[in-house]
Amino acid sequence: MASTFKDIKPSDRVSTRTLLHEAIPLTGTIVSGTYGAFGSEDNIKNFSHGMFQSVYDYPYLSSSANHIFDITCGYSSDSSLFNSSNSQNTKKSNIYNQMAQVAVGYDITGSVLRFDEDGDLTGGDKYDEVIVMPFSRLLVKDEIKKGTFSLTLGTNAVYRGSSAYTDTITITDSSGSDGYFVNSPVGEYGVLFGSGSFMTGSTTAPVGLLYYQAGIAVFTKDIFSGSVHPNNVELSPSGELIDDMLTGSNIEAIADGFRNRLVNVQFNNTTELNSTIYFCRANHNEFNYSTNPTYVDGSKIRVKTNSTDEPIAYITSIGLYNDKNELMATAKLSEPLRKSPSTEFTLRARLDY
Repeated sequence: MASTFKDIKPSDRVSTRTLLHEAIPLTGTIVSGTYGAFGSEDNIKNFSHGMFQSVYDYPYLSSSANHIFDITCGYSSDSSLFNSSNSQNTKKSNIYNQMAQVAVGYDITGSVLRFDEDGDLTGGDKYDEVIVMPFSRLLVKDEIKKGTFSLTLGTNAVYRGSSAYTDTITITDSSGSDGYFVNSPVGEYGVLFGSGSFMTGSTTAPVGLLYYQAGIAVFTKDIFSGSVHPNNVELSPSGELIDDMLTGSNIEAIADGFRNRLVNVQFNNTTELNSTIYFCRANHNEFNYSTNPTYVDGSKIRVKTNSTDEPIAYITSIGLYNDKNELMATAKLSEPLRKSPSTEFTLRARLDY
């Protein structure tokens, strides 16, 4: 039928929000060992600037490869490890400052705030040496679902190359669903806790921060040292410890050591689907005639045989117009709807964005 119009009242319009979640599992075999000898895998991309390492799910030169996350590290100028003679000292300091100013922000003096262990930014212990994993937007979508993040690292003291680790630490945002913070420039974040029977003092301890909307995980270097683990763990075939590598090795080597210890990562992402639903109502006395020229023949309605017959029209589509009479959206029906004075319809049109 040709177009006929009716204003949509505010009561005929409603907005909704739906959260869709997808499970994201990343096994350690994707991260290291699957695509070649460890340290030179085709799915690992190192850059000439040497400031981070990128991990792909396939050889990164492949057209089907997807970037999944990066690995980098750094330390604050307040760190006891900070020294101008360190390998890549300026880059490691700059990375820490860059990530901190994005995720934590500035104090009232304009100084970059440091990563805070308990997240309240009111004092207490700080993370001055960190390993950072920014996940790709392809995986995170709109955000990481709170309370679903889990990362497992091998923590045997001796470096095992491609062999499996028997000691592990599992890092989760166990309080994320109801204990997250909102005082970050990039949105909400939660404290990451590590658990393992080997851990020093307690079987659970804060070991990092997870920024949900930004998709960034920050880990203290102490997951590989004595303050969390009773035995310092080796991160290279030559037996270097985390402090040795932060001061004497480049970022690429530290990323390799972290990947070699990575057993599993999993979380649920979140896609926020916003919708506006329009209830298009055709009452019994509306839309019973068509303005299409073919609707009549010789001044007679084609669908009526006798003058007493009911008029009939067929609804085939819905058009949504703005206040300037400009067509903004069209909805097609799967089949024409027969409309007459004895029938009424409410057609539900949903716009997702």
